[in-house]
Order: sequence, then structure tokens, then C-alpha cells
Amino acid sequence: MLDPKFIRENPDKVKKNLLERNFNPEIANVDKWLQIDGDRAIVRKELEEISRRKNEIAELLKDATKRTPDLIAEGKDLKEKTEPLQAKLNTIEGSWSELISQIPNMHFTDVPVGKDDSENKVLREVGEIPKFSFEPKDHLQIATDLDLVDFKAGAKVTGSQFYYLKNEAVLLDLALQKFGMDFFRKKGFELIMTPDMAKSRFYLGTGYAPRGDEAQTYTIEGEDLGLIATAEVTMAGYFADEILQESDLPKKFAAVSHCYRKEGGAYGKYSKGLYRVHQFTKLEMFVYCTPQDSELIHQELLAIEEDIAQALKIPYRVIEMCTSDLGAMAARKYDLEAWIPSKSGYGEITSTSNCTDYQARNLNIKYRDTQGEIKFLHMLNGTAVVLSRFPLAILENYQQPDGSVKIPDVLVPYTGFDTIPAKK
Repeated sequence: MLDPKFIRENPDKVKKNLLERNFNPEIANVDKWLQIDGDRAIVRKELEEISRRKNEIAELLKDATKRTPDLIAEGKDLKEKTEPLQAKLNTIEGSWSELISQIPNMHFTDVPVGKDDSENKVLREVGEIPKFSFEPKDHLQIATDLDLVDFKAGAKVTGSQFYYLKNEAVLLDLALQKFGMDFFRKKGFELIMTPDMAKSRFYLGTGYAPRGDEAQTYTIEGEDLGLIATAEVTMAGYFADEILQESDLPKKFAAVSHCYRKEGGAYGKYSKGLYRVHQFTKLEMFVYCTPQDSELIHQELLAIEEDIAQALKIPYRVIEMCTSDLGAMAARKYDLEAWIPSKSGYGEITSTSNCTDYQARNLNIKYRDTQGEIKFLHMLNGTAVVLSRFPLAILENYQQPDGSVKIPDVLVPYTGFDTIPAKK
């Protein structure tokens, strides 16, 4: 959540941020929150005063010479007042928390202001776009022809947008995972494999409270659990309610998890195949750091994403997201979009966000600086390798005239073969 003190002291800046992010001010209602925040302070003060006076009376009653009927009656009266006031505070606290959770993070001042994704900023294009002497197939046709993916069986057993990986695609998936893990070990990241489920505190606390139907969480009936959409959720919860030491920061993780997304929206040209599916595996970067280091580390995460795309020789471009396309938790976000030959355009394969202290406040994660002062730390995340879109980009960019698909050179030691042969 946003710093409550910042909202109180800078309501106009917070409202401007809402407008620039294209948030509904009736839902993320700053004025209503300020009113409830004032009510909360009044009731808290009343309860504190009652508690203080009750303690005074308890001390006085220890002395038999001061035990008067009036004092006993006052103590009883105060006790009777406490319960309804506490119930009132609980109701106010619920509204307070609900409203502040709707107020997004403050974006950095140099983030491009835009009304929708058409105003995202292209920073650079990297890599040579392949030129084919034939009409390129889309990845779904390639995967079907080579018997790599079975969406029909997935739909029969589980539902639409689920699939079976088969044959060389299984080995390619595992090769990408191992390539990514070796890459991050060399970079000094700690490897970790997270649970696939988290309590609601964590998937809500990381900011996954969608404004539409596009990012709904699969929840477990009768349990306070949901299937995670990304390891960002489980990694953000790793140090919940803890105080880290500045000398131990930054903490850098490369986390493997399965990811589950309802993906209930309509996606047009990206609605078929591997681009948007309900389940996939992902290697995710996650960093805890001091506020003064977070912007530099964000650039490091972006550079790593580019290193991986370059190692795989996938043409891509880097996009800086405009204010309305950041998501609630990010102060700045970059996307890497791979060239997709069948679309004659680009599609997102990774993203990286600096969430500053927004998630840390929700999950109560702090650090003790070298002066002994305790502060909220910053948290950043970035996709490293997503095992749906990366194979998609490889299949399309490495397809051959005879229907086969070459394997990126860097992956050959992991797959044990350099080509997925065409089927006879």
C-alpha cells in the first residue's frame, strides 16, 4: 500500500497520480479514505484515553483507602464503553484497509504519461528480424505439425487453454529451465523453488487485486489459499513480518514456480496457442534492497532479461510502460517484446517492475540501516524465462523451410539435439 502519511500530506499528488494512471477515482477514492482515516484517528484516541484511565483506576483500586464507589462505578462504565468502541474501530479499520488497497503506488516522475498501452515508449529494438523464403507458420501450427503440444487433450481433461507438452517440447522446456538456473547461479542469485499456493494475504498483499477479469486468481474452496499467478507472490511473502539487516541487502533470488491464471479477458489475436494459457512454469527474478539501490537494480534486471534474449538470439524490443499500463504496484515497469513472425509484430515475453515499498508495507517487511533506524525496504521483480512464451518465440523464429525447427545454439548442450525434425 501507499504510505498513509504521504496520502495525508499530499492528497493532490495522489489524485493526480490516479488520473495519470487512468484509475477510477470513485473506487480509489482519496477523499473518502481521508475522511475514514480521520474517523479512525478519533476512535483510536478515545480508546487510548479509556485504556489510560482504566489503568489509572486499576492502580488506585489496589489501595483500599482509595477504593470508593464512584471509582468502582467509573471503572465499570469505562469497561462497558470499550466493547462498542472497539467494534466501531474494527469496522472503520476494515473500510480503511479496503480503500487504501485501491490506491496505486506513485509512479516515478519521468515515467511517460499515457492513457493506454498505445502510448508505451519503445526504447530500443535489438536483434535481426528473420527473413523467410517461405510463408512462416504460427507457433500453434508448428507445434501441431511436430507433435509438440496437444491442446485438444488438455481441453478434454482440464478445460480450454490447458495443454499437454509432448516429445521434444518437454526437453526444450527443461532445457530452458536449466539454462536459466545456470545463468543465475553465475550471476550470484540464490535459486529457489516456491510453493504453488499462497494465502490470500500474500496474493492480495502483492497488489494482485485486478481492475477487470484479466488476472483472477484460482482459489481453493474452503481454504484461505489461492494458486499463484507468479512466484512474485510467494517470494514477496518470504520475509513477511521480518526485519532484515542493511548489510545483508540486496537479496537476489531466481525462483521457479508453476503459475496459474484464469485469463478471463478477450485477447484477440493472442487468444490461441501458448501466448495466454492457464498454467505454465516460470523462472522469476525477485530482489529485496534498500530504497537508494532500487532504481539501479531495476536496470540490472532489465539488462539480465536482455542478456537472456540475446543469448537465445530472439529479436526483441524494450518498452517502457506508460502510467496507465503500469499496474497498481509498480512505480516503473519495462517489458521485453519478442518478434513474432506470424503476427509481423512483437509480443511480450518478459517484464520487470520496481514496486518500491508498496508491497513491503502490505507485508510488513523492513530493514535496519547502518544507523539502527528501521525502514521499509524496496522490492523488485522480473520475468527471467517463461515456459510458454519463450518456446513460442523459438518455434516461430527458428522454423525452417522443411517444417523442422532449429534449437538455439546456447540450448543444444541442454537438449542434446540441435533440431526438432519435421514429421514424415
